[in-house]
Amino acid sequence: MKLLEPRRPFLLVETAEDFKAALIEISKASSLGVDAERASGFKYLQRAYLVQFSNEQNIFLVDPTKFSREDVNDLALIVNEKTWILHSATQDLPCLAELGFEPKRLFDTELAARLTGSEKFGLSSIALEFLDLEMAKEHSAADWSQRPLSEEMLVYAALDVDVLHELHEKLSSKLKELSRQEWAEQEFEKLLSFKSKPQLPDAWRNLPGISKIRETRQLQIAKALYEFRDQHASKLDIAPGRLIPDRSIMAAVNQSPKTKKDLAGNREFQGRASRSMLNEWWEAIASSVNLTITEPALDPNHLPNHRSWERRFPDAHARLQLIKPAIAEKAAELGIATEILINPDRLRRVCFQPATSISQQLRDLGVREWQIELAVPVIEKGLTLSHE
Repeated sequence: MKLLEPRRPFLLVETAEDFKAALIEISKASSLGVDAERASGFKYLQRAYLVQFSNEQNIFLVDPTKFSREDVNDLALIVNEKTWILHSATQDLPCLAELGFEPKRLFDTELAARLTGSEKFGLSSIALEFLDLEMAKEHSAADWSQRPLSEEMLVYAALDVDVLHELHEKLSSKLKELSRQEWAEQEFEKLLSFKSKPQLPDAWRNLPGISKIRETRQLQIAKALYEFRDQHASKLDIAPGRLIPDRSIMAAVNQSPKTKKDLAGNREFQGRASRSMLNEWWEAIASSVNLTITEPALDPNHLPNHRSWERRFPDAHARLQLIKPAIAEKAAELGIATEILINPDRLRRVCFQPATSISQQLRDLGVREWQIELAVPVIEKGLTLSHE
């Protein structure tokens, strides 16, 4: 069945009267479907421009831009006491936390689906698998900061929370059938403390192709353009790539223009503001000549790329070659993806430098107890074989 309209009535909450009505209805629910819409790719800040809540009967599309901080706090006091049902919680928890929305209990339908062995775990995919409902995703990359929001966008937003309660019920039953409720509880508990990673001080070093650049002057240009773009985008609250994309910065880096005319003549230096802000881009380049380029700070938790292990760390390579396929086999036996059984980075860290207690080492790395119980015997067997 194709789901084109939400099956529950929905209300766009943007007036004091509607807000009061929403508070009353939401307060009655024991659990809430929760989702948020941002303007990724359009705005600099990853804030929520629409927050969706569903109970068993209704859907409320709350426009946080229409209400005071005090109003939003009143709503947070209510919703934070409920069990949240989200899909892909890590996508929405940070922007919801900015508004003061932080759950004490949650259920992530994406993660639950992965724990049951679903191979496709997007919302549309699991709605089809578990509810036999086909959903549209036409507005997932829309600019949710625009006002007014179109009726089509509101319908899309409502649909995202319309299926969450039923998915919660179906997935909970499936987890119980597989005796994996404890797995899910541990995963959901971990999600409650999830925080998005802060931007690194040398974020410009993540430009595509920058690792191949060795000339100091080119690195100065890269740093100057990236940081000026970021500062200007922040002031305008616009996604940096909407001024000039990363590839344009690298085009200037590779060219190393000597004059503004050189930069203007670079056909690969493109973007909405590539010409309207040509003076500013050139000023950033010209003034970067005295920039100090330091070596990137060493991460104390840095792990050498595993592709170099065979040559540089043969013992670690041998351990990984024994243990990795055994872990994959165990995951296949359980009917789950390997990365659900154990994060590949955590596995590599253990193989690179195994501790006396593998269980404690994994625990210190944030691996959940259910994963430790299943993965440690496999890892320890591999470590024993590697010594023979």
